[in-house]
Amino acid sequence: MTGEALAPLRARYAHWLGLDSEQVLADRDEAAEDIRAMQLLLRMERDAPPSWHRALAMAASGAAALCLDPRAEPGGEWHEAIADYCGGHIRKVTRRGRGAQWEATADLPGLSFADAGTEVRALLPGRVAELDKRVSKLQVGGTDAPVDVDPAPEVGPPTPELRVWINPHHPMTLGKTMAQAGHAGMIAAALLATDPPALQAWIDAGLPARARLLHPDAWDTLVARLADPGEAWRSEKLLAVRDAGFTEVPPGTVTVAAHAPARGA
Repeated sequence: MTGEALAPLRARYAHWLGLDSEQVLADRDEAAEDIRAMQLLLRMERDAPPSWHRALAMAASGAAALCLDPRAEPGGEWHEAIADYCGGHIRKVTRRGRGAQWEATADLPGLSFADAGTEVRALLPGRVAELDKRVSKLQVGGTDAPVDVDPAPEVGPPTPELRVWINPHHPMTLGKTMAQAGHAGMIAAALLATDPPALQAWIDAGLPARARLLHPDAWDTLVARLADPGEAWRSEKLLAVRDAGFTEVPPGTVTVAAHAPARGA
């Protein structure tokens, strides 16, 4: 099965959504030496700010692509790192880099993405305590950019894409929102792995994603449909990301909802 390393995440998904806020607090704790995270790097040159929409789309696509890469399959050089990461909390940290510091991360294990001047790297997850110095020196703070004009969709026949909807009730920095979009991409890949034709169609299309900040009323309607996560997935390919609340939002906040591409979409 493509995406085999994602199996622990798939098994944990509905359980995590069912926890109340106190249970989220209790569940999120890990020994410092056991904490693993995927680092998302955002290029932020002083004279060339990134696109909010494009950065989120690449975070979602990039996290999924890293976990679905052939090197992440059993026997591949990335499999152990991805499987160990998916066996725990799927923490993500967004860092910003520019100039020589950005270029220094180019050969680290992971994938790089670029779209119309916006650049993102999704690095192979590992223990935070063992973080490469080229990454640890990149700042976590200041990873913000204004919501820009939504890029027009490409003209042509529709392709399978992950549609990522952002919670408008809890404003987040771009870096925080990228982490949440990355979670959505991983969860979508994990759940779609049980429907190989749908997953393969998304892979063949290049794992595209599009991000939107929803109107509050539209968000409330969407989240109400997630009351039963299993049914929401089975009937609509609708999924949610629920945050542990370490930064910016309260524990248990649903930060992102997403529609995964269905079979034949």
